[in-house]
Amino acid sequence: MQYRTLGRTGIKVSPYGLGALMFATQVGNPDPQDSIRVIHKALDAGLNLVDTSDAYGDSEEVVGRALKGRRDNVVLATKFGRPTGDDPNQQGGSRRWIMTAVESSLRRLGTDHIDLYQVHVLDPETDLEETLSALTDLIRTGKVRAIGSSNTPATGIVDAQWLAERRGLARFHTEQLPYSILNRGNENDVLPTAQHHGLGTLVWGPLGQGMLTGRVRRDQANDLRRARFFQHLNDERRIDVVERLLPLAEEAGLPLTHLAMAFTIAHPGVTSALLGARTLDQLDDLLAGVGVVLPDDLLDRIDEIVPPGTDVTRLDQAYRPPAQLDPALRRRPRTARSAA
Repeated sequence: MQYRTLGRTGIKVSPYGLGALMFATQVGNPDPQDSIRVIHKALDAGLNLVDTSDAYGDSEEVVGRALKGRRDNVVLATKFGRPTGDDPNQQGGSRRWIMTAVESSLRRLGTDHIDLYQVHVLDPETDLEETLSALTDLIRTGKVRAIGSSNTPATGIVDAQWLAERRGLARFHTEQLPYSILNRGNENDVLPTAQHHGLGTLVWGPLGQGMLTGRVRRDQANDLRRARFFQHLNDERRIDVVERLLPLAEEAGLPLTHLAMAFTIAHPGVTSALLGARTLDQLDDLLAGVGVVLPDDLLDRIDEIVPPGTDVTRLDQAYRPPAQLDPALRRRPRTARSAA
């Protein structure tokens, strides 16, 4: 395993990390013991980065149980900010919530420190200085080693770096973002901005939310495609690209999963790509591709199918600016002379 440095932190992480959403019994593997076996096998294979969130159901608890006796050899990352209950204060980036959320995560994870504590999404209703100030205090107390942001636009990354320098606060060390062959839009701004500021990057969705597994084909029945949560698997534009990538992977002698993962970690701005394996079979398939390096001519052919900097339809989970969500933010107030 060739480890990479996480930004400028000095922390070494594997190029493939383990995303822990699928270890939540409510949305992923219903058997915690099976999830623990998946985690142990990943660690035994050399993966040393595990990423979870307080918004992933009981994922933190499952991860905490799996890391007993192995905590010191793992770079443990978790996130806060998304709603975890009905209380409107159980979310966001306020100092009040951060101090509560970190203690809860530490308890569920069964540890006294978090290696990377990330804002799941920047809170537009909280002054960023408040968020960074609280996170800085957590670093100083030793409860957190490094801090990061997630799903942040390039302008948000720049603002946070500028504010941290201006106010003498800890700066974000990492950014977590979506990136795959099917979604290359972040090549335009987020990845170059992260590189410019020396941020490490964790990539989610490298298999295109299941599209790049090779199991979703045109005119092929699939139970997942009938489920509300997986409606993106019916996107004909994404299926068209998959149908063009499959013969390319076959010609290269690779499963599509290996082609997709190797493409993702080939970008110089990507530090680690998060695997969303739910079962041992899925993990075995992905681990078999560790070490695959794509030649330039193959990368060029992928560029012909999905040009650099383009998205094959937008991800539902991708960041959307507040003005896209609230019409009032993109319309000037009407004056008395405005047309009715």
